[in-house]
Amino acid sequence: MDDTAARDTGRRGLLQAAATVPLLGGIGIAPAALAAEMGRSAKPLRAAFSNAGLQATWCAQGKSAAEYWGKLFNVDVTWFDGELNATRQRGAIDNMASQRWDFVAIQAFGIGTLAAPVRKMIDAGIPVIDLDTLIAPLDQLNVHSFLAPDNEFMGASVTEALMQAIRGEGTIIMTQGALGHTGAQGRARGFESVVKRYPKVEVLDTTPGDWDVTKVARIWDTHLTKYPKISAAYFHNDDMALAAYNVMRAKGRTDIKIGGCDAMPPALQAVLDGRMHATVRNPSCRIHGGAIMAGVAAVVAGEKTGEGGIPKHVITDGPVVTKDNAHGMAWMQKQFLI
Repeated sequence: MDDTAARDTGRRGLLQAAATVPLLGGIGIAPAALAAEMGRSAKPLRAAFSNAGLQATWCAQGKSAAEYWGKLFNVDVTWFDGELNATRQRGAIDNMASQRWDFVAIQAFGIGTLAAPVRKMIDAGIPVIDLDTLIAPLDQLNVHSFLAPDNEFMGASVTEALMQAIRGEGTIIMTQGALGHTGAQGRARGFESVVKRYPKVEVLDTTPGDWDVTKVARIWDTHLTKYPKISAAYFHNDDMALAAYNVMRAKGRTDIKIGGCDAMPPALQAVLDGRMHATVRNPSCRIHGGAIMAGVAAVVAGEKTGEGGIPKHVITDGPVVTKDNAHGMAWMQKQFLI
């Protein structure tokens, strides 16, 4: 068996081994030996995580996934909440950087805001896994790996679904996330790449909502007063989409076709019952759980970045979600698989 085949065989057994290590230790099979073979750390590892803000359901689900996979791989996860605020997240990461960790994983609220403390940790030899949005351009910050979806695909695929729903004619509004968030930037590019192919569709507004549902409710109260006809609306995440839907419902404007991003459980239900037309999965569980695996591999197995190790950039795409696949997506999320 060549090295690649051996590595693949080992990884296929990884989850089963990780889950059974404590049990096997009780019947006489040395857990340390099995853990070493399968990649689980024989001793607890200390990992620090931060994402944009636990007020966002995507971020909260990611925390749960990281803690779930951390237990399987013998990783104690300490959380530093970004609070949907670049200044407060910077303070949290400065605190993180003052301590010693086996590895860390971070989703920045805005690009460039965390580069200095992250560089400090990298220089100290701590593997840093970048989640979902760039901490800094990959040629400027030597993170161990960057796990993220193709945000342009996400924006384009949902926008195309909305174009089909309104038959390529009418008006549309895009409510963006935080403008400094590289994921939001990619989703906006995806949106723009599609609408430019539909000359009979007018873009009315692209005001950012900054992932803040209270702000989005205010923005959409204004939109619905200002624009008597809105055919469709694309939101950079589902939380914002559902906040806007509540305003639409209160004003009797539920004819607007709504698309979102992330495919979180409330949005899956909204797709099933017709409040939302479509969403696309940004796989929070895959990204946060993948960060656990990448960190453990770096620490326990010495896995490097590049050929033979983890790629510098790992694409973690999930599918567009409609009524046809929403139930399956919900089940996969309950298992922290996507």
